Amino acid sequence: MPKSLPRLPDAEQEVMHALWQCEIPAERSAVAGKLTRAMAETTLLTLLTRLAERNFIAIEKVGRRSVYTPLVSKQDYLAARSRSFIDTLCGGSLPTFAAALCEGGLTREELQELRALLERDEL
Repeated sequence: MPKSLPRLPDAEQEVMHALWQCEIPAERSAVAGKLTRAMAETTLLTLLTRLAERNFIAIEKVGRRSVYTPLVSKQDYLAARSRSFIDTLCGGSLPTFAAALCEGGLTREELQELRALLERDEL
């Protein structure tokens, strides 16, 4: 189980998702190109700096440019946040979590896909 990771604010989480999609190490322009919405360059640089301060990414100078490398994998972040969700909102109860998934609008096909993943031990 990955170590406990703090929940990132939405804007920082969006930048991490963009960085995870990039070829690593990534330049700022590559990260900007993966964002789902336009973001001012100064805002993006501020968010990247915050992510480095939180130890989610490393910033390295290459000549006059900076490149960014994730220190936390997407899989580890999602696993930690999922565990936190189950513990915090569902009282640690898997049946409560499963009921929330079902009541939350998962389609029959999505539930069958989840069941198949569990049966194949792919989760």
